[in-house]
Amino acid sequence: MVQLSDTRPSGTTIPGQASTDLQARRSQHVARGLGITLPVFIDHAEGALLFDVDGNRFIDLASGIAVTSVGAAAPEVARRVAEQAARFTHTCFMVTEYAGYVDVAEALNRLTPGNHEKRTALFTTGAEAVENAVKIARTATGRSAVVVLDHAYHGRTLMTMTMTAKHTPYKRGFGPYAPEIYRVPVAYPFRYVGDEKQCAADALARVEEIVRIQIGEREVAAIVAEPILGEGGFIVPAHGFYAGLAAFAREHGIVFVADEIQTGFARTGRMFACEHEGVVPDLITTAKALGGGLPLSAVTGRAEIMDAVEPGGLGGTYAGNPVSCAAALAAIDIIESQDLVGKAAAIGEHVLPRLRALADRHPVIGDVRGRGAMLAMEFVEPGTTVPNPDAARAVAAACHADGVLVLVCGTFNNVIRLLPPLVIGTDLLDEALAVLEQALAA
Repeated sequence: MVQLSDTRPSGTTIPGQASTDLQARRSQHVARGLGITLPVFIDHAEGALLFDVDGNRFIDLASGIAVTSVGAAAPEVARRVAEQAARFTHTCFMVTEYAGYVDVAEALNRLTPGNHEKRTALFTTGAEAVENAVKIARTATGRSAVVVLDHAYHGRTLMTMTMTAKHTPYKRGFGPYAPEIYRVPVAYPFRYVGDEKQCAADALARVEEIVRIQIGEREVAAIVAEPILGEGGFIVPAHGFYAGLAAFAREHGIVFVADEIQTGFARTGRMFACEHEGVVPDLITTAKALGGGLPLSAVTGRAEIMDAVEPGGLGGTYAGNPVSCAAALAAIDIIESQDLVGKAAAIGEHVLPRLRALADRHPVIGDVRGRGAMLAMEFVEPGTTVPNPDAARAVAAACHADGVLVLVCGTFNNVIRLLPPLVIGTDLLDEALAVLEQALAA
């Protein structure tokens, strides 16, 4: 067994006194609507390690929800951010332009799937990117309906909250919702009785029936779908479903939007997760890992679709901020020069067998799934598919107490997801997995 490192200074607990004091200030000054996974305040980071204000050390298997793929304090990102901030921090690209914005757009046009002519528009958050993809699709098609998947998560704005499947906490009390959003099934292998091929076929048949009968193919502007459903529980759709969905959209002149905000930029062992299924989307939304830790998002897609919007129709005061663009260019350079695509694939090859071995020993784990460095365990009542959120929360809490940061997600709150920085070393991975194994054994 791996020898576990001491995660905290002598006599210090998690959370420690300094974090507890800051938490009291937070309670007094910060709106309570913002949730918290672990009540510690971070002082600094090194690669895949986080250090809190009490000196506690955490192995980061969250990456700020898939943001810090190159590490939370990558020196090259920090250097380029400092250089850009010293030159200028903002002008608004719609007022006076700067080369960094064009450089990021050029990189995205090169990296995203497909050899067709592309255009890119930059924004600030993932939800902004998704909303603007919908706006672009509606303008290009002259249609209004938007189709999304069950278990999907697309953001917290009015439009993207409506597109998100899960009610609590994302929708409760925030209605009425945006109109013309329609939900269809996803091929969820763990919750289907039968083989994967039939799972995909049945789900696709149901999608086509709903669109044809309840909505009308000629009314649909866009189908927006995550290649792997993130907040919904890291659901990897049955093979063939995603490609079938894209083909159905193409057949009926519907814009197919790949939401790669969580899956993009090497996370799954490909630069973009839709490449696993051979799908070339019409539009692709990115954020999270794009900015190397700074807020930046984008919509990239077919030139004729992107250019359907008249000048002035897209934008935002902070959209494509120059400091964020500098961070993104550094992050993209790191991903390419250090082969983080290959590193993500290697993480999956190293971790998945360990997770499957845990599932064999612990029937509370109903399913292990994922691609690359986007991995998950779904917790159930043993011998069933009945969700067991209490088990997921208990295991996560035990990991946190031993200095390993993991996240709980899923429509049923019963999934532990692992999102390590792609620069993590095997030694830290093994140490974190040993903590996870002990948490399950307990």
